[in-house]
Amino acid sequence: MNTQFGLAHVWTQGDAVSRAIFVLLMAMSLVSWLVIVLKGLAVLRARQQAGRVARFWGSSSMDSGLSHLGDEEDNPFRQLAHDGRAASAVLQDGGKAQQLGQRIDASDWIAGALHNSLDAASARQQAGLAILASIGATAPFIGLFGTVWGIYHALMGISAAGNATIDQVAGPIGEALIMTATGLAVAIPAVLGYNALLRGNKGVHARLRRFAHELHSFLLTGVRQRGGQA
Repeated sequence: MNTQFGLAHVWTQGDAVSRAIFVLLMAMSLVSWLVIVLKGLAVLRARQQAGRVARFWGSSSMDSGLSHLGDEEDNPFRQLAHDGRAASAVLQDGGKAQQLGQRIDASDWIAGALHNSLDAASARQQAGLAILASIGATAPFIGLFGTVWGIYHALMGISAAGNATIDQVAGPIGEALIMTATGLAVAIPAVLGYNALLRGNKGVHARLRRFAHELHSFLLTGVRQRGGQA
C-alpha cells in the first residue's frame, strides 16, 4: 500500500485546523463507544434485575422480597419497592403521619412516591443518550467541514504550483474526502447505538411501570394486582 495516501500522510500534510477536526472526531468516536458500552451493560444489568421480580412476589415478607431483588445501588426495581414501602410506612405511622393522611389520600400518596421513583429511574436510564444523539447529528457535518477545508487548501496549493495533472489533483482531494468518511464512521455507530439503547430502556421502563402498578395495589390492599408478567 502506498503510504503517501494513508491516514498518516493526511495527518502530516494537514494544517492545524484539519488536525484539530480529526482529533475532535476521534474524541467523539471514543466518547460514543464508551457511552454505548456502559449504557449497554446497564440495560443488560437492569434486565437481569427485572428477572428477580418473580422471586420478590414469592417472598414471605417485604424485607425478604427486597433481599431477593438484590442490593445493587443502581437497581431501580429494589429502589421502587423501597420507596413504596417508605411511603406506606409514613401513612401507617402515628402523630404527624396521621395529620398528613388527613390532607392526602393514601392511594395518591403512594402513587406519588412510586411515580417519583420511576422518574428518577428513567432519568438515570436516559443519561448519556443525549451525547450519542448529539454526536450522531453533528459528526457528519464536522467531517464535511474538514473536507471543505482540505479541498480549499488543496486547490490553493495546486493553484500556486501552476499547471497540475489529474494525479496531482486526485491525491489532495481524496485526502480531504477522508474527513467526510471519518465523520460518517463516527456518526453511524452513535446513531445505531442510540436507537438500540432507546429500545432497551423502553423495555426496562415498561417492566418498571408494571412493577409499580402491582406495588401500588399491594401496598394499599395487601393483594397483588397483576399488571402482566414481570
